[in-house]
Amino acid sequence: MSRPHLYHQPNAPDPLSDGSDSDTELDLQELDHATPEHGPRSYPDPYKTQQRAERQIPLRTLRVGRTRGFSRQKHGHDVSGEGEDLQGLLLDGNRHGDSTGSLGVVEDDAPLLQPSGRRVSKAYTNEGRPGFLSSRLRSISFVLGQPGLESAPTEDTGATQAGGTSRNISIGQHPPPRFPPNAVSNAKYSAWSFLPRTLYNEFSFFFNMYFLMVALSQAIPPLRIGYLSTYVAPLAFVLAITLGKEALDDIARRRRDAEANREEYTVLRLRDSSEIQWIKGKRKRRSGLPSNKDWGRGVSKRSRLDAIEEEEENLGEDNQGVISNIEVDEIDIKSRDLKVGDILKLGKDQRVPADLVILKSYTTESSITVPSIPAASPVSSKETGPLVEPLEERPIARTLNAGKDSKRSTSPDISTSSADAGGVGETFIRTDQLDGETDWKLRLASPLTQSLDPHDFTRLKIVAGKPSKEVNEFVGTVEYGPQTSQGVAKRSANDSDIIIKTSPLTIDNTAWANTVLASNATVLAVVVYTGEQTRQALSTSPSRSKAGLLEYEINNLTKILCALTLTLSVALVAIRGIEGRPGQQWYVAVTRFLILFSTIVPISLRVNLDMGKSVYARFIERDQDIPGTVVRTSTIPEELGRIEYLLSDKTGTLTQNEMDLKKIHVGTVSYANEAMDEVRTYIRQGFSTGVTNDATHTASLVTPSSTYASTSAGASTTRTRREIGSRVRDLVMALALCHNVTPSTEEYKGQSVTTYQASSPDEIAIVRWAESVGLRLMHRDRHTITLQSVDTSRIVVRVKILEVFPFTSAGKRMGIILQFSQGSESAVSSLESSAEVWFYQKGADTAMTSIVAANDWLDEETANMAREGLRTLVVGRRKLSIQHYNEFSMRYKQASMSLQNRDSSMSKIVKDYLEHNLELLGVTGVEDKLQKDVKSSLELLRNAGIKIWMLTGDKVETARCVAVSAKLVSRTQHIHTITHLSKASGSSAALDTLSLLRSKPETTALLIDGDSLSYFLTYHRQDFISVAVLLPAVIACRCSPTQKADIATLIRHFTRKRVLCIGDGGNDVSMIQAADVGVGIVGKEGRQASLAADFSITTFHHLTKLLVWHGRNSYKRSAKLAQFVIHRGLIISVCQTFYSIATQLQPHALYRDWLLVGYATVYTMAPVFSLVLDKDVDEGLANLYPELYKELTTGRSLSYRTFFVWVAVSIYQGGIIQGLSQILVNLDSDRMVSVSFTVLVINELIMVAFEIVTWHWIMAVSIVGTAAIYVGSVPFLGGYFDLGYVWSWGFAWRVAAISAISLIPPYCIKVLRRTLKPPSYRKVQGL
Repeated sequence: MSRPHLYHQPNAPDPLSDGSDSDTELDLQELDHATPEHGPRSYPDPYKTQQRAERQIPLRTLRVGRTRGFSRQKHGHDVSGEGEDLQGLLLDGNRHGDSTGSLGVVEDDAPLLQPSGRRVSKAYTNEGRPGFLSSRLRSISFVLGQPGLESAPTEDTGATQAGGTSRNISIGQHPPPRFPPNAVSNAKYSAWSFLPRTLYNEFSFFFNMYFLMVALSQAIPPLRIGYLSTYVAPLAFVLAITLGKEALDDIARRRRDAEANREEYTVLRLRDSSEIQWIKGKRKRRSGLPSNKDWGRGVSKRSRLDAIEEEEENLGEDNQGVISNIEVDEIDIKSRDLKVGDILKLGKDQRVPADLVILKSYTTESSITVPSIPAASPVSSKETGPLVEPLEERPIARTLNAGKDSKRSTSPDISTSSADAGGVGETFIRTDQLDGETDWKLRLASPLTQSLDPHDFTRLKIVAGKPSKEVNEFVGTVEYGPQTSQGVAKRSANDSDIIIKTSPLTIDNTAWANTVLASNATVLAVVVYTGEQTRQALSTSPSRSKAGLLEYEINNLTKILCALTLTLSVALVAIRGIEGRPGQQWYVAVTRFLILFSTIVPISLRVNLDMGKSVYARFIERDQDIPGTVVRTSTIPEELGRIEYLLSDKTGTLTQNEMDLKKIHVGTVSYANEAMDEVRTYIRQGFSTGVTNDATHTASLVTPSSTYASTSAGASTTRTRREIGSRVRDLVMALALCHNVTPSTEEYKGQSVTTYQASSPDEIAIVRWAESVGLRLMHRDRHTITLQSVDTSRIVVRVKILEVFPFTSAGKRMGIILQFSQGSESAVSSLESSAEVWFYQKGADTAMTSIVAANDWLDEETANMAREGLRTLVVGRRKLSIQHYNEFSMRYKQASMSLQNRDSSMSKIVKDYLEHNLELLGVTGVEDKLQKDVKSSLELLRNAGIKIWMLTGDKVETARCVAVSAKLVSRTQHIHTITHLSKASGSSAALDTLSLLRSKPETTALLIDGDSLSYFLTYHRQDFISVAVLLPAVIACRCSPTQKADIATLIRHFTRKRVLCIGDGGNDVSMIQAADVGVGIVGKEGRQASLAADFSITTFHHLTKLLVWHGRNSYKRSAKLAQFVIHRGLIISVCQTFYSIATQLQPHALYRDWLLVGYATVYTMAPVFSLVLDKDVDEGLANLYPELYKELTTGRSLSYRTFFVWVAVSIYQGGIIQGLSQILVNLDSDRMVSVSFTVLVINELIMVAFEIVTWHWIMAVSIVGTAAIYVGSVPFLGGYFDLGYVWSWGFAWRVAAISAISLIPPYCIKVLRRTLKPPSYRKVQGL
């Protein structure tokens, strides 16, 4: 093991990357006593060894009998003749600056010393200074005995920081610093990039760039119109708000990152105790060395060959000097300082800070006591036996003896495994923050490492695959190196004789970053991936930036306003030039007019809209009718009012994901509802074998071969009933055994409660049903399952788990191989040739049809259950002979050791040996209940004009049944089904189907499976989507997550309509992120969907209020607010235009400085912004008339038509206000400005009142309060107004007259239009 103080040295020799051929290396001073001693200064502190370069000599390179010539040093230092031998030895195999020699690099067998025995000169470091050669014998490294890994680096050659082929990790030894740090960083900006990036993002908007140019123009004297602050302050205010929000968000992210990075974890530090003794007593260890005088003369007390032989003899005599002098210390390290190769000690509820491979798990009650003194000698391999049994041993023998072997520990410090594991290295983790699944996941320590003492971890090496984002896949191996001195002898003779024990590593042996240890256990695990290479970091991709359709519409309108401003400026300058008064240069005049008319493009528009969106988000989150709703993207609430396509998941979204087994079928008869009582009777009889009233007798254990009890209380049964009872017993037993459910006991309100944990709610529902009919899952660990009779409380079935084949989305089935214990309840199984070994398997009917034996009822019964809306599982079994199982086990283990195509190889072995001609036991039907108010919600959304698509991974019949029962498809609509369509079917069949759908789009719903959908998207993409978007409903089943996202993207791009996607599981995230609006449901499948969504709700029926009520209000309010802000800026620009015309087309400002700023802020902002509280209908009418929502999708609230109406109103009112002010009052006077500006403010306040449909008290207060503020500020406007004139009757009547002329005509036209053509909301209100 390399020294701890070398872990962080850039030039330190690394045991895996230095290419050395043996870890058994001797330092030169230990072997050659002719090397002079350099006194105290030659022995620096080993923790400061960066001041020197250690050169160690491999034993393998020490040979006597032949000579060789050493090349000169290539580091720029000339080597003297006397020093060539030593210098060449030190540099051998290190021509590129690496640390030590390497097997396969040393080509010759030169002796350490020349035959003449001349004195060896001192060694040189890389800097040319005398180097110190340490005196430590390095322990054996098993890595170098493995073929092909003699010079294995820490990560394979060519591996990059984010990729590579694989990595080799020696436990407790740090690799070179090529792996990323383990710091978590979710911050968007750094201190240097914050301003450049945020400013770039802001000025990419047309608004901000336009006003930036206007503000910069005021720095040029010919273009200056007023104070610079008049134009800079509004822009600075807008930027300050946006940048401040970004800064606060990023600071919050950094604080969360810092909190995670500062979290401390316990790390086991493994150190060689002889190293520590060398630090403390180096002079004592040197006491046997010759004196300085003897060193100087180069006289040795004994030959160098004798010294070498003595060292090798010592190596053979004292094993613990090589391996076992390891001290284990616990130190606390911050998360950001963790490195690949560290051993972590984790406890319950601790977050996993990096990607780990679990080495050992044990209960906290009997935790490992980490010693502070060197460990005792380990038990020899002869006493402990092999950690991994050889393939030649019969697996049955291993399993039958496992009970006795598991009681024997390899070390006094080894304790039992995790609490629920029964001593087999099991633990549970929560992965909801990684993959969104709330169910606990079972994780296992490798059998190779579970029985090891932590002192022996230094003999382990992990070979892990390259970093990947696949959270459900991992391929690796763990290797355990040799221990005894015979291994050293064999290495010297023949490397291939060294036996290295190897065990495969899979996803079951890992714990990824951001998972949480859930079980009451202590776990020792090694870090394999850190930082940006963890699964969580690689799987995280930035979601696309979403902008509402309203944003794009307003951006287009702003461009029109800008073009209008430019046109008006050029026209005024052109007219002035035609009249023969060129004045100043024309481009300067145009620019000054552009600046004067800059209010046409209102800088406050974006601020008002952003503030309005924040208000809408607060309304949504505080709505008591939809509790738990969270707005995660506050920039698109108005998009909720313009949805035309709804794409929904089924399981957990439309259904509750609460499973209940409703029906079973055993081939000749089915049982459901009240008939389950008969099943309980069969189970009570079937598991009553051997039960007597004699207390001296014990119950016999039941096996599949046990005879079914044909009598109960003396009553005889017919043969048919016995056969049915036997089939029911076998099916229930299979359901109680073939699963991955683990029972656990928890304290709840002072009582002990048994709960079940599994990766699928279907599994839990089946186990609970088995308990309800009389067969309870009493115990489950990695190796055993125990079943208990509910009626008698006796153990009736005890099995040993030989193999488990987990469920996968590709295979759609799970299996298990069990060995049944025979005899009495308390008997221990012995090795018998008649031991019963059974293979059980259950899965989807599509997967199991070809696996079970031929039958005539499976397809019909699964179809019947699917029509009832039940999720079906087919159950089968097969008995295996011991010989057949042993052969399978050997082949399966060999396949599991492969690093390439491991999964496919293992699947092939299972298929060839197990998955054929299974005895069909029965079919189960599990009900997934509909969510609350799903029917009424879907009907309301359909009436609102929203076309609903259901995308699910379930089977065709189940999808059809749920679509009908949930009212996704109405009774008047025909469901057209397309399945099994492929390229072999031909294009004509596909096109004919599309033609049929196109002929009746209003009355036909489409049901299509994943294969057919894939065919259409590949070969007839445009034809398919052009027809599908016309249909009222589409049900796509057997869909993959990628297909769901593709459909959402395709609809968006083809229709240019707003698409909303809703789901509750991790498989819905890609669909949610691809939509215009993503809604996640916090459900039983986890929180990943809700965290990735724009809006998070707790149940599906909350979506109706989110769309029909909050979506409507958000869109209508934003549209009205945007148009009024444009009107406010346009009307003041019209006033400026009339003033410029009256002043002989001179670019002089009408309202300067504070008047310009105050008009857009203090005097009008509050009343205008109060429009965000307006509503045209109440909630009851919005739900009663969902057709009102359909009008919103047309975009009439903010269109080019409404925009130009407001432009016309602005031109009229601005012309009246400024024109009459100039006519009634002198043109160039403060009196005209005071009249014009006062009328302008009054006009805006009254126009706001005209636009309000439903009054709110805040609206009234804002209008009255703003008017009072204006009146109160007039005395302070002496620099702009003639204050004496303001308080006169002449001022009052002029203001009243101009205001009436500007306001009354637009209001009369509005009333007349409402009377002749009332809007829909006034119709339903009866107004």
